[in-house]
Amino acid sequence: MRIGVLTGGGDCPGLNAVLRAIVRTAENEYGDEVIGFRDAWDGVRNRDTMTLDIESLRGSLPKGGTVLGTRRGSPYDWPEGPSLVSEILGEYAIDALIVIGGNGSLAVANELHRDHGLPIVGVPKTIDNDVEGTDVTFGFHTAVQTATDAIDRLHTTAESHDRVILVEVMGRHTGWIATYAGIAGGAAAILVPERPFDPVEICDLIRRRNSRGRYASIIVVAEGAEPRPGTMEIGPRETDRFGHVRFTGISELLAPEIEHRTGIEVRVVKIGHIQRGGTPTAFDRVLATRYGLAATAAVHDGAFGHMVALRDNEIVRVPLSVPGSRTRTLDTALFDAVALPFFS
Repeated sequence: MRIGVLTGGGDCPGLNAVLRAIVRTAENEYGDEVIGFRDAWDGVRNRDTMTLDIESLRGSLPKGGTVLGTRRGSPYDWPEGPSLVSEILGEYAIDALIVIGGNGSLAVANELHRDHGLPIVGVPKTIDNDVEGTDVTFGFHTAVQTATDAIDRLHTTAESHDRVILVEVMGRHTGWIATYAGIAGGAAAILVPERPFDPVEICDLIRRRNSRGRYASIIVVAEGAEPRPGTMEIGPRETDRFGHVRFTGISELLAPEIEHRTGIEVRVVKIGHIQRGGTPTAFDRVLATRYGLAATAAVHDGAFGHMVALRDNEIVRVPLSVPGSRTRTLDTALFDAVALPFFS
């Protein structure tokens, strides 16, 4: 077979590990040829390809990013886009296409398979851990570890200056990273999109800590966290060229509220894209490798219109319609049972 592969959406630690596993399985077990499309769907439209083989991916396992490059966007943004994709896959004699991406990329993959019959298998990828149908996505644990390391370091400077530090992490619609990193880093509070916050309650928490001699506080804030209606003015949100709301900045709005109400010095630290980059953790390397192996097997089984997923530590196949249906939000039972009791 001739297998095409692309990586879409934001970059993520572990992408190269998936590509490496796909290529090694395809070559060694099936005698396949693997063709990579550079820069996601742009590479398909521009017929920009590279041959992926074992030699070209040697040493890529511990490397972050993706050797293929990645972009946001969709064939549905082009005139006659789906027909063009089908035509180009035919030109390159692609028997199957593996799409590695998050909610947006997998939703597009589902539509192309469902409406146009394209032979596609999906691999879930996002540091936000918000893809429905799988217990965890590769890249998430690396992002959590990066955020936790930053929180550990910030504790000492917060304690040295008796400051409140708001640590803003990624998570536009879900609070998975904030919750895990906040628990692991011993945060005084965690603010997530799933639970709108009240700045008055946060200030009361800080005052209680001060009354007990705890003059430093780390508060972890997901970039998509929102105040309860009527408690704080945040103004209109900007959008990017794809229509996605730019959520980053909530910490900068919350900081002066806390300073005004408590008189305590507040600093804001945005970890930002550091969470996306660098070496994937061992867990993410193993999970990404398992996904790559399973995706190649799914191609040979003709399991098109499915993505590989992790459920109860087993790799399974899930219809692409599942991740395309909604965003996987934070397990609020976990938040209530584990995070809330430690807000002190």
